[in-house]
Amino acid sequence: MAKNDTRPISGEQQPEDDGGLDRALRPQKLDDMIGQDRVRDNLRILITASRARSEALDHVLIYGPPGLGKTSLSHIIANEMGANIRVTSGPAIERAGDLAAILTNLRANDILFIDEIHRLNRAVEEVLYPAMEDYALDIVIGKGPSARSVRLKLPPITIVGATTRLALMTAPLRARFGATFRVDFYPLEAMEQIVSRAARMLNSPIDPDAVTEIAKRTRGTPRVALRLLKRVRDYAQVMEKSPDKRMTQTVAKQALTLLEVDPLGLDDLDRRVLHAIIDKFNGGPVGLETIAASISEEGDTIMDVVEPYLLQLGFLDRTPRGRIATARAYEHLNIPYTPSPTQGSLL
Repeated sequence: MAKNDTRPISGEQQPEDDGGLDRALRPQKLDDMIGQDRVRDNLRILITASRARSEALDHVLIYGPPGLGKTSLSHIIANEMGANIRVTSGPAIERAGDLAAILTNLRANDILFIDEIHRLNRAVEEVLYPAMEDYALDIVIGKGPSARSVRLKLPPITIVGATTRLALMTAPLRARFGATFRVDFYPLEAMEQIVSRAARMLNSPIDPDAVTEIAKRTRGTPRVALRLLKRVRDYAQVMEKSPDKRMTQTVAKQALTLLEVDPLGLDDLDRRVLHAIIDKFNGGPVGLETIAASISEEGDTIMDVVEPYLLQLGFLDRTPRGRIATARAYEHLNIPYTPSPTQGSLL
């Protein structure tokens, strides 16, 4: 999978997203959460029932594309349960002993949030299984014929896992989660509410038209919305002449144009891929590696970073013979649509 996607419209977490400001903008309770209604309603029932029984919450797995609030949901769960939360990630737990040390320091009803849980190695998973099923930790003492296994009891805890690649999780690990939820991209109305709420929390005046202008370019991803809002706020602070540095629709358009983010949330890399298919290969079909070579990018970057959103918009088709730019892509780029005979036979 492509790493280090630092584009403004990337859903991946970036260094500037990890400050206290971004954490402060996250919803703290289920009532503060905008969008993901199905997930919110199911979590409310799960949490209310667990609290009524004075039990630890069942283990929860949350999956979906990056930037849609999986980490925020884990903190919301902890706040609603009145529990402490310990945050780690799959790559950070390198050895079984690392996980054992974390588990033995948890107290009753605590929550352990494991981000990128699909990247846990098999030895670490083996330690996690009894902890999730029996609230126990199996430790092997000694080596060779004299080795013996000792089982330590753990307090009742909740494991909350998050992953962007559900298919990469092993079946035994997935089966040990009592509740599994998928987070989806947010509709425009929800993104407008998220942008408006964040602007209020930042004490930054913004016009309703500017809220909509930013929301349309966020790819339905709250993390992108907060990032773009901060960049528009910076632009207004420097360029806007009004005393209150208000973010207007004109200011938002100018700031986002400077970032090369168009009205549908496409950036320069997205457009280069589409132009390569249309201008250099007559709209396709063309192979992934050929596209990558033509624009000097990695094939994995195009497949994992660029294509999902273009497919979601209906700008791209994948066929056995390669990628094809659709009529919608031509229309968005203001290019007359004239499919080649080969392309026409595949559509």
